[in-house]
Amino acid sequence: MAMPRLNALPTLIAASIALAAGAAHAQTATETELARRLDQLATELAAVRAELAQIRQQRAAPAPETTAAPAALATVAIPTEPTAPSEPATVLTSYGEINYNRPTHANQNAQADMRRFVLGYQHRFDDKTKAVTELEVEHGVSSASDRGEVEVEQAYIERQLTPNLAMRAGLFLMPVGLLNENHEPTAFYGVERNFVETAIIPSTWREGGVQLVGNFDNGLTVQGGITTSFDLTKWDATSTEGKVSPLGSIHQEMALAKSHDLAAFGAVNWRGIPGLLIGGSLFTGEATQAQAVAKARITLWDVHARWTPGRWDFSTVYTRASISNTAALNAALVGNPTLIPKTFDGLYAQGAYKLWSHEDYALSPFARWEQFNTAKSYADLGLGLTPDAARAERVVTIGANFQFSPNVVLKADYRRFRENVELNRFNLGLGWSF
Repeated sequence: MAMPRLNALPTLIAASIALAAGAAHAQTATETELARRLDQLATELAAVRAELAQIRQQRAAPAPETTAAPAALATVAIPTEPTAPSEPATVLTSYGEINYNRPTHANQNAQADMRRFVLGYQHRFDDKTKAVTELEVEHGVSSASDRGEVEVEQAYIERQLTPNLAMRAGLFLMPVGLLNENHEPTAFYGVERNFVETAIIPSTWREGGVQLVGNFDNGLTVQGGITTSFDLTKWDATSTEGKVSPLGSIHQEMALAKSHDLAAFGAVNWRGIPGLLIGGSLFTGEATQAQAVAKARITLWDVHARWTPGRWDFSTVYTRASISNTAALNAALVGNPTLIPKTFDGLYAQGAYKLWSHEDYALSPFARWEQFNTAKSYADLGLGLTPDAARAERVVTIGANFQFSPNVVLKADYRRFRENVELNRFNLGLGWSF
């Protein structure tokens, strides 16, 4: 906007007065010269006034009426403000991870992996309604003979109901822990996601349903809704998949999901102090989907916190899950290596420090300690039939994130296991997100 012309208005007026006064007292100025100067000033003053009127008129109405321009406008060009580009209705998003893992006790098993590639978009239909989607490819190739997967990670519609309340409907990530909703490689430390939020809280856990999201001025975010649930009839007692992640082995991902049994969830997060996040969540729902003789309920809850004072970054998560009536479900599975656990839990604590930064570069060493148990207890099946509880695994991870920019990160770390030392390994990773 050509505001300097508007700022010149008082100067022009003052100059007009000064010239008028000078005409009465200056002996060397002729009346003809004074008249010429006053005419010139009057012409420029009329142009500025016309410009100001035009700007006011444009602000007052989207389609101002055409008015007859003063004669002065015929010889003075009026600059116009360029139209600011509006935000695009559709925004492309993406993230990806390329990892290299080298076991220290079995380096012949070293591997490189296109861990995941995600492409998404957000499309805004109007000021209050948008669609959010993400499509993920894991392990580079997906086919009938490959281990890769192609999956829809998110696909939901969000409608802003009030300035503080929104509704989501579709397939969305569950608001559990620190990682599940914010799992891009630039958002966490270490090459691989931590075990507590992968083995106990399945990553990336998503359900189909409806939820309300409230964001309040005091820093409080509240989420809650009704969703699909797990399917315990998918439990494979002959496989070790349930030992790796009990809930990960039975989640449905809204792929022809059995929906006789639904679940309810709620989450609260508070960010009322700069740099501090405190929150928790609860999920509960029956999970036999009317396919088994016994009903069973899955309940999972967590508490979490993150504090980022200055260059430091501290975080912790504790989560615990339980499955009811597992004795009846396991009765038909006795003799197989992997029965359904009654309880399982996990805890981690992590600290990182931004040791060096320059322009877009940043180096942040970190250390993480975690303990998790995917079979902390089993329901009593009788003497000699009840499996022994598993030993809790403890893992220490030490490494660093090196950022080339806020959107690109190079990672390196070493993981040391207390129980299964054969899993000790060095990791390298490259990640990006936008």
